[in-house]
Amino acid sequence: MDAWHLSKRLAAVANFVPDGARLADIGSDHAYLPANLLLNNQISFAIAGEVAPGPLANVKSEVQRHRLGDRLIPRLADGLAAIETNDLIDTVVIAGMGGRLICQILTDGQLETKRYHRLVLQPNIDVDLVRAWLSENGYRLVDEAVVADEGHYYEILVAEPGNVTYSARELQFGPYHLTEPSAAWTEKWQREANRIESIMKNLETADKTDTEAYQSYQHELQTIMEALVYASR
Repeated sequence: MDAWHLSKRLAAVANFVPDGARLADIGSDHAYLPANLLLNNQISFAIAGEVAPGPLANVKSEVQRHRLGDRLIPRLADGLAAIETNDLIDTVVIAGMGGRLICQILTDGQLETKRYHRLVLQPNIDVDLVRAWLSENGYRLVDEAVVADEGHYYEILVAEPGNVTYSARELQFGPYHLTEPSAAWTEKWQREANRIESIMKNLETADKTDTEAYQSYQHELQTIMEALVYASR
């Protein structure tokens, strides 16, 4: 992968960045995403924020390699502290982190009077926590996606300012997926259901069906199957 050839995961994230955006990519990892968008003239300006000197050096190398000069600015900072007021950032990408960390970054960098035009978030785990954070902090989902890349399924959340409350099912599975399920979303949850069924069979073989663990898996499996049925109606 490089700035000209993004992974399926990052390419899917890039698709949700608006044309002409002023972008902050937090935890940029070589800055492949903002570099790609700049090289293709899809955005006008980008900040690549990194919390450690090593990754920041990778960003600087990418800037020099593609001669992106003052259009891609590397910043050593913790989370959204990489953004300065005169950057006029309207779009924030946080991709490839755990959901709890994404929520913490958003919380630490939140300003009461400031809402970014768009957040593009790709949590590796705890996606439900990110949906809940958005709902509780003045953002609403405007799109969602699941992309399969090298054996993994990645969820992408796209949010803009707005007020909305989600049900427990919507928080776990995604309101857009429940109304228009993609093949990748269905595959992800069917695979998870199969995994849980396998664990339950092992517990049954060990005569542990009366355990708290078995009952928890049973409830989890039922929740997934109900969501799959609901989405396919």
